[in-house]
Amino acid sequence: MVRAIILVKSPKKLISVKLKKLTSIVDSFPTSGQFDAVAIIDVEQLVQIKEVTNEIQKISGVERTETMVEVQ
Repeated sequence: MVRAIILVKSPKKLISVKLKKLTSIVDSFPTSGQFDAVAIIDVEQLVQIKEVTNEIQKISGVERTETMVEVQ
């Protein structure tokens, strides 16, 4: 299992609710600061992180993302 944190920049107030609807996202919550929401994902393979990130970037209002992969 590979875990990653995806930071999401979006002016949409309910972006974290939209993120929770994606299947690989185990948690999402709004934040203050440079990014507006955080999505935590668990996937089987590293390559799937890019697939989830692409899904997030297709959501209306998402301006940019930044991904951090958990290192064990």
